[in-house]
Amino acid sequence: MPHRLSARPLGSWTDPDGIFTRIESEAPAVFWLDAGPGAVDGWSYIGLGHPDSLPTGVRIDRPRGDADLPPFRGGWVGWHDYESGADAAGAPTASPDAAAGPRWIRTTRMVAFDHTARRCWALAAADELDDWTEFLQVAADAASAPIPDPPREAIADARHEPAAYATLIEQCRELIRSGIAYQLCLTTRFTVPGAHDPVSTYRRLRHATPAHHGGFVRIGGRSLLSASPEQFLHVQDGTIRTRPIKGTRPRAADPLHDAALAAELRDDAKERAENVMIVDLMRNDLSRVCEPGSIRVQGLWVVESYPAVHQLVSTVSGRAAEGTIVGDLLRAAFPAGSMTGAPKLSAMTRLHALEGGPRGIYAGCFGYIGSDGAVDLAMVIRSIVVERERAYVGAGGGITWGSRPDAEVAEVATKARAPLAALGAVLPGRWASDILN
Repeated sequence: MPHRLSARPLGSWTDPDGIFTRIESEAPAVFWLDAGPGAVDGWSYIGLGHPDSLPTGVRIDRPRGDADLPPFRGGWVGWHDYESGADAAGAPTASPDAAAGPRWIRTTRMVAFDHTARRCWALAAADELDDWTEFLQVAADAASAPIPDPPREAIADARHEPAAYATLIEQCRELIRSGIAYQLCLTTRFTVPGAHDPVSTYRRLRHATPAHHGGFVRIGGRSLLSASPEQFLHVQDGTIRTRPIKGTRPRAADPLHDAALAAELRDDAKERAENVMIVDLMRNDLSRVCEPGSIRVQGLWVVESYPAVHQLVSTVSGRAAEGTIVGDLLRAAFPAGSMTGAPKLSAMTRLHALEGGPRGIYAGCFGYIGSDGAVDLAMVIRSIVVERERAYVGAGGGITWGSRPDAEVAEVATKARAPLAALGAVLPGRWASDILN
C-alpha cells in the first residue's frame, strides 16, 4: 500500500486549467478531478502516477484527522467499468473489450485546489516534495493556452435509431407490466470515428457544461472525459453518502420558461416515482455495509440546475460497519442503481438482452480511493471515452410504467448533445430532429 503523500501549501492560487496542460505533457497516466471552471467550493486534484489495479482491500471506516488538509492525500484515481460490476453481481454481460475494464493510477505527485479557501497544495513523497513544489511554481506562471475550436462538424453513428429505441422503451414497459422489474435504465451509444485530441476536447466540454464532479483520466490508450453531475459514493470519516439522480429537464434561455421547466420536474409524478425507487434501492445497497439503523435520506427530490439540464437529486447516507473495505462497498452498491433500475439483478439481466452491446466505461464510476479510506466516486454520465480511432458517448434514462417514449427519446438526445458538441460532432439523422427536441 502506498503511504499518504506529504502536503505543502503553495504560495498563491492558480488556475487548474493552466496547471493541467503543463502536467499532462509529463506522463502517460494523468488525471484531473475537476470541480468545474469558476467553482467556488469543493476540491479539484491534478496529478500523475503509475498504472495499478483496483485497491479493493482499503478500509473505509477509519476516522481522519488534519481537517484543514486536502480530503484526498494519496492513493488511487481511475475508473470501474459497467460490465465488470454487472458480471460480479451475477448478471449476463456483452463481450467486453478487455482494455475497457477497470483502470487505476497509483498517485505519486498531485496538486490539490481548495476552491472555497482559494488555496493550492503540492503533494508528493517527502523526498520529492521540494522538486515537485518548484515544478508547480514554474507551471503556475505559464498562462493557460487558448481552448482550440472543435474540428469540422462530424455526424455521430448511433447504436439505435430513435424508432428502435422507442420500441425498446415499450419493451421495458411490458417487463414492468409483467412484474419482472419496476424500473429499467435503458441506454444507447453514439460513436464518432477518427482520431480526437482528448485534452482539447475535455477543455471544451468543461467550459460548455461545468459540473462539480467533472474529470479527465488518461491511462494507456484510453481517456475518460466527464462532466458528471452525479456523485455515486463519497466516504469520509466512515460515513458513506450517495446522491442518485433520476429526472431530467432541458434548460431554457428564457428565465420564466426555465423556471417553469424546473418546477415541472420537481412536481412530475413519474419523475418523483423514478427517483424514490432508486432511493429505496440505494438504501438497501448501503444497508449491506452500514451499521443497522444508521441509513438516512438527507434530501429527497431536490432540483439541481446545470448549464444544459435540470436534475432531480436525492441524498442517502449511512455509517460504515467496522472493518468495511472498498471491495465490500463496491460489491454492495456497484453498478449504481441509477444506471441499472430495480430490482437490480433482474434489471441488469433484461437490459443486457435489450441494449445490443456493451456500455464499457459509460455507466460505471470514476474518481479517487484514498489510501486512508477516503472515497469520492462519480457516475460516468455526460461523458466521452476517447480511444485511438474513435470516441463514444453513452446516454439513457430510467424507464417506468409512466414513461412516454417520445419524451424519453428526447431526453437521450438532450443528454448526448453537449458531449458530442465538444468532439465537434452532432446527433445523427432523426436524433437531431426538432420534432424530438
